[in-house]
Amino acid sequence: MLSKAKIKLIRSLQIKKYRQQEQLFVVEGAKSVAELLNSDFVVELVAGTGEYLSTIDAPSNLLFELDKKELESLGLFQSNESALAVARMKPNESFKPAPGEFVLALDDIRDPGNLGTIVRTADWFGLSRIVASNETAALSHSKVISATMGSFTRVRMFYTDLESYLPTVSTRLFGAYLDGQDVHQVDFNGGGVIVIGNEARGISDAITRFVTDKITIPRYGNAESLNAAIATAVICDNIRRS
Repeated sequence: MLSKAKIKLIRSLQIKKYRQQEQLFVVEGAKSVAELLNSDFVVELVAGTGEYLSTIDAPSNLLFELDKKELESLGLFQSNESALAVARMKPNESFKPAPGEFVLALDDIRDPGNLGTIVRTADWFGLSRIVASNETAALSHSKVISATMGSFTRVRMFYTDLESYLPTVSTRLFGAYLDGQDVHQVDFNGGGVIVIGNEARGISDAITRFVTDKITIPRYGNAESLNAAIATAVICDNIRRS
């Protein structure tokens, strides 16, 4: 049985302040918890139905059996009927792109669903590292974790001040704009950083000055713009085609 202290802790982790304070985050849903348990994250506890707990391999002292109603009351999602886990955050460690590597740089991506989908997309296309502005949604947010469908365990994120970070990178910086070179005609050979801008405002002026290659996804219809996550997928697909 979960103690009142553990219940209070789990509920508090829905708030960014307490996630940062405790350096812990919550993972909800059978698939995401399974991915977590197969990763190198440190797991603090797993709460789940008896049926779910019988299917996983984890130390018994970390396991707590709950019914579906209790699980729903602990997490953010009322649809969670199987499992919930608490894991320790990894250090926010800086990195630089390796020769030939493609890295995503996220300039103020605020929507948790968009961020989670971008992480999942990066994983699909084999991009294992993302650098994000400090204003970008937190990877530890439950909605982000859920939208990644487990990809958060394989894609490393580093949060920093992009305006200070990007000038230190010795590679091409591709930026997604409405006016740039047709992405279908861009030579992506050699790797680089792909900058994806804010959902409403695009890439900020402060970051634009570092972009070496402006690229665009050609529009054939009348939509004003593309969702940031979809734009990321189209660009990543063209990177791999190249």
